[in-house]
Amino acid sequence: MENNTPKSGTGFFKTCFNGVNALSGVGILSIPYALSQGGWLSVLIFITIAIICFYTGILLQRCIDSSSLVKTYPDIGELAFGQKGKIIVAIFLYLELYLVAIDFLILEGDNLEKLFPNANFHVAGLKIGSKPGFVLIFSLMVLPTTWLRSLSMIAYVALGGVMASVILIASVLWVGVFDGVGFHEKGVTVNWSGMPTAMSLYAFCFSGHAVFPMIYTGMRNRKAFPMVLLICFIICTLSYGLTGIIGYLMYGESLNSQVTLNLPSKRVASNVAIYTTLINPFTKFALLITPIAEAIEDSLHVGKNRTIGILIRTALVVSTTIVALVVPFFAYVVALTGSFLSSTVTILLPCVCYLKISSKTSRNLRSELVVCLGIIMIGAGVIVIGTYNSLKQIVHSF
Repeated sequence: MENNTPKSGTGFFKTCFNGVNALSGVGILSIPYALSQGGWLSVLIFITIAIICFYTGILLQRCIDSSSLVKTYPDIGELAFGQKGKIIVAIFLYLELYLVAIDFLILEGDNLEKLFPNANFHVAGLKIGSKPGFVLIFSLMVLPTTWLRSLSMIAYVALGGVMASVILIASVLWVGVFDGVGFHEKGVTVNWSGMPTAMSLYAFCFSGHAVFPMIYTGMRNRKAFPMVLLICFIICTLSYGLTGIIGYLMYGESLNSQVTLNLPSKRVASNVAIYTTLINPFTKFALLITPIAEAIEDSLHVGKNRTIGILIRTALVVSTTIVALVVPFFAYVVALTGSFLSSTVTILLPCVCYLKISSKTSRNLRSELVVCLGIIMIGAGVIVIGTYNSLKQIVHSF
């Protein structure tokens, strides 16, 4: 019988839901756009990045297992490179989670505005446009979920996120098959100029590493983690890949940053897809904010104080809302997050930290050293080229 006390940890299936939810999020909307940017050949890059991110997830587990003191991703940085390592990892990690939370808010505003284009809000005599108004409403709705502390509780919310991804894929497919759109676009074999954007968005799609240590240390049976990770990556790679191919065949080069914005208005399946899109950030927001909030609580030594914990989480939601209202370019913010932060957190840092920690234990690393160095070179390439490209696009948008 399953023991439900907090000490027992999260079971296999709940951990799978948390893992899939950590990986499958708003990236699913931008995958068709990424494919249209890079062309069909970029599917090979997509699969390569998926394999690399799975491998680096396993490296994080090995780093945690190498010391009983390691519980979080910044702890891994500290074990490898001391206090400086901890600070550097923490900056990249929490900045990534913070930017993804902002991406969610922009996404909510975009999709709700498509559903209700003429909506205007009046608050205390001020007229607020439809998109900013919807961003504010979503912030208020998602706020209570950030106050949850139990991973087991968050898993129930995560189940909603997993279901939302399934419904979204089915809805987009329905529009293509039954709503007259069809799958007539041929697309291009390769588009080199759009490849940096494609790579950045692909990297963003597999950026669950920030919460992997939290999921791993919260498991009842930690030995099952590689299997959990494998299941999560297979499910997410297939769902991302299917959505990308369907969307690209439907809309080709005319794809918007989110495939839902291409769907025909006033169609039932389109509205189902958009409403489902709105659920996904709602189910994931707490999973992103929790590690940042816990890090702040630890640094202030107020982990046991419930009231201060709620205030910290509320302040994080308020600040992400303000940034989302100021920088409303979804695809470019996602690409920047993917290239600069996700690539660093998911590709570069796990390899660098693992090599450093393993060198201290004098393990025979010859084959792993070659693999890790190869991954580090790929990661560095994505970071430099993708970040430059994303920043250029954001600057040109103003």
